Amino acid sequence: QVQLVDSGGVLVQPGWSLRLSCTASSNITSIFLMGWHRQAPGKQRELVANIGSGGKTNYADSVKGRFTISRDNARNTMYLEMNSLKPEDTAVYYCNAKRNFWSSMDWGQGTQVTVSS
Repeated sequence: QVQLVDSGGVLVQPGWSLRLSCTASSNITSIFLMGWHRQAPGKQRELVANIGSGGKTNYADSVKGRFTISRDNARNTMYLEMNSLKPEDTAVYYCNAKRNFWSSMDWGQGTQVTVSS
């Protein structure tokens, strides 16, 4: 199991940028898949973006062109760079990791992002 600590969520205004971080308890170089999900009040948790061990990325349509996911294997850290934030991006953001194809998903504790004027 990988222990994940996500951070960086704060209150920002629409149009602002924010970077979330997810630090793992062990080396992430060989982790099959890492990503971010989010859950807004009254809604189901949804995929935001993920990144494979080879660097291939995948984004939800709602964040394409605004969010960028990346991973720094030397720092055991994954990032989510969020630009042009909208009120509808308000949610608790959870990082996650899947060690290999057959393993279950490990989750961070979540970090709150609020976009409001």
